Amino acid sequence: MKKVKVLGVPIYASIILISVCILGIIIGSFLDYDISVGLKNKTEIGTWFANYGGYFSYCLYPAAGMCLFKGLKKKNLIIIAWGLLIASYFIAVYYCNSYFGKSVRALFNYEAGVSPFIISMLSYLLWVLLLSWVPLLMYYLLDDDNPNLLIVVGAVILIAGIISDCVNLWLKQVASRPRFKYLITLDDPKSQFKNWWEMSPNLAGSNDSFKSFPSGNMTIATMMFALPLFSDAIKFKKNYIKWILYVFAFIWVILYGYNRIHMTAHFLTDVCFGTLITYLIFGASSIIGNSALEKIE
Repeated sequence: MKKVKVLGVPIYASIILISVCILGIIIGSFLDYDISVGLKNKTEIGTWFANYGGYFSYCLYPAAGMCLFKGLKKKNLIIIAWGLLIASYFIAVYYCNSYFGKSVRALFNYEAGVSPFIISMLSYLLWVLLLSWVPLLMYYLLDDDNPNLLIVVGAVILIAGIISDCVNLWLKQVASRPRFKYLITLDDPKSQFKNWWEMSPNLAGSNDSFKSFPSGNMTIATMMFALPLFSDAIKFKKNYIKWILYVFAFIWVILYGYNRIHMTAHFLTDVCFGTLITYLIFGASSIIGNSALEKIE
């Protein structure tokens, strides 16, 4: 009987992660506020992690684009290959600039008389440069002997990533949960605290102070669990590489989740739901992709 794999690793690895998320949700459902009070302590390294940590996850988009490029190019679908590569690169630049652009633009030091348009273009250009190494590296690492595999890997990451981001943004509006960093500015913070199930649809509007649930940064961080997918697509195929990448992603997500609570941006349930929802979307996409690949081959 063939072992079921999810995102490149045996299914029990997924069960471990899902169990950890569910446990965190159960604990957070009773202790969310108290945990945030106990862990709050903004630090410089925490701020850096919050501002730029997601960059590494967004590198997966141009990496996925290169998978599609090499796979489709091998099938002589050159125009589609270039189109998807450019699109994946644009998505990464757009998301980076949207989520972390404010911090980067501050590096250019706004001055009187300097056009905001110029500052914005400089910010976009910087992200273009910061992401440029990814497709170049992947071009040399990827093995195009199995173009169907490359296409599936690239498609899974791009589709699941976009769906996860859209679902997260929609849930934020539905929940409209006040962030802890907003609550602690009030005279009586706990009186305005809401549990994750106490939703007030569309109360948030465009006010980021009411967009705590689920954590968008955890959606970004959880994308790292797609890394093991690349282990079958590169020239150096070793099974242990999958586990190194899985363990790295697991540690990365835990550190990221702790930092979100530590920096007063989210509650424990925000972090766990953000991780769980994103992982389920990526996992389902991976299973569908594997099924399609088996039928093709």
